[in-house]
Amino acid sequence: MKETRNATLPLAGVKVIEFCAVASGPFCGMLLADMGAEVIKVEPPDGDTLRQWPPISNGYSENFASLNRNKKSVVLNLKSDEDVAIARRLILDADVVIENNRPGVMDRLGLGYARFAEEKPGLVYCSISAYGQSGPRAGEGGFDLTIQAASGVMSVTGEEGGAPVKCGVPVSDFASGLYAAFSIASLLAHVRNGGAGAHIDVPMFGCTLGIAALQTSEFFGTGRNPVKLGSAHPRNAPYQAYQASDGYFAIAAGNQKLWLSVCGAVGLPELADDLRFQTTSDRAAHQRELKALLETKFRQETVDHWIATFNAVGVPHARINDYASALADPQVAHMEWLQSIALPGGHMTQTFASPLRLNGQGFPIHLNPPALGEHTDEIKRRHAGRTEKELP
Repeated sequence: MKETRNATLPLAGVKVIEFCAVASGPFCGMLLADMGAEVIKVEPPDGDTLRQWPPISNGYSENFASLNRNKKSVVLNLKSDEDVAIARRLILDADVVIENNRPGVMDRLGLGYARFAEEKPGLVYCSISAYGQSGPRAGEGGFDLTIQAASGVMSVTGEEGGAPVKCGVPVSDFASGLYAAFSIASLLAHVRNGGAGAHIDVPMFGCTLGIAALQTSEFFGTGRNPVKLGSAHPRNAPYQAYQASDGYFAIAAGNQKLWLSVCGAVGLPELADDLRFQTTSDRAAHQRELKALLETKFRQETVDHWIATFNAVGVPHARINDYASALADPQVAHMEWLQSIALPGGHMTQTFASPLRLNGQGFPIHLNPPALGEHTDEIKRRHAGRTEKELP
C-alpha cells in the first residue's frame, strides 16, 4: 500500500517515535497514527514480541497487524552506541515519544525525558508502565492479567462463587493506551498554543482503577466491596442476560418507563404492582426473584422472538454475539469498519479500522502493518549526516 496520509487529519504533521511492544503502547501509537500522525516504531533486532503471537499468516502475526497499521518500522540495536545516537536524533526530530519499558530503562540508555527536556522543551514524552514512574511498586513489571488482578477487575468478573476470571478483552492494556493517547493529544494542543511539553506518566494500575469509577464509588459510598454478579448490575434490574428457549439474550431496562415496557411485553403486568419491584433500587435488591419470574416467560419463546418483542417496545436489547456474529452486524458494514490490508509477503486479511468518524467520514488506512525494519533504510537516509544541533 502506497502511503496516502491525509494532510487534513487532526494530527497531520505530528511526528511520533514509538519504543513499545505488545499492546498498550502500540495501541496508543496506532490511535495517533489513525489521526494522521507519522509514527515510527523503533524495534529491537528480534522485533516487537507481538510479532510472534498467532495467528500467523505466511510468517506474519495478525495480532501484530491489528495494533500496528499506519506505522513505519525501524530496527535499532539500543545496545549499540551508533544506534542509540540515531534514536536520539529521531527523538529530537519528533513531537512525541511513547515508551512502555520498565521505569529507568530509557534513562539508562540515555533516551529518557530528562535527557531532552531542556534541549527540546516542546517534547511530549509518554511513559506507560505497570505501576507508574515512582512509588513502592514502580520497579515491577506487569501484563494485562496481573493488572486486572491487582486492580480489582477480577474480583467483580464472573459468576458469584466462581473461580477468579479475567475480563475476556484486555481492558487494562487498552484502557491505558486510550488514556495515553488522550493525554498526548491534550498536551499537543497545549504545546501548539505556546505551552511547554511534559513527561506523561501512564500507570496501567491507575488507569484500570480509573475506569472502575462505579465500583470504587460503590466502595466509598457503602464501605463494602463490590462482588461478582455475572451479567447482572448492582443498581439496575432487569439489566442482564436471560435464557430463552434456544439461547441467551440481554435486556437493559435501566429506568421506570423501560421497566413498565418489559412488564407489558412479557405479559406480566402484575409485576408493576409487586412491592419488591416498585423502584429501580427495589428491583436490584430482588433481582434473583425477578430473574426467576421473567425467565419462566423467556424460556417459552426463542431468542428471535424476544429480540423482536423488545425492539418493538423500545427496550434496549442484544443477542449474545460471538465475534463472527458481531462483525457480521449490518451496522459494521454501514460504518465501513472492516477494511482489507496486505501483510508483508502479500497475504490479504481484514482488520477492524478506527470506529470514529469526522463529519461522516471514517479514518483511512494509509500504510499496511510493516515488516520488521521495513523503513530502517528510509529513516536512516533521512537523518544521514545530520547532527543533533541541526535538528529542529
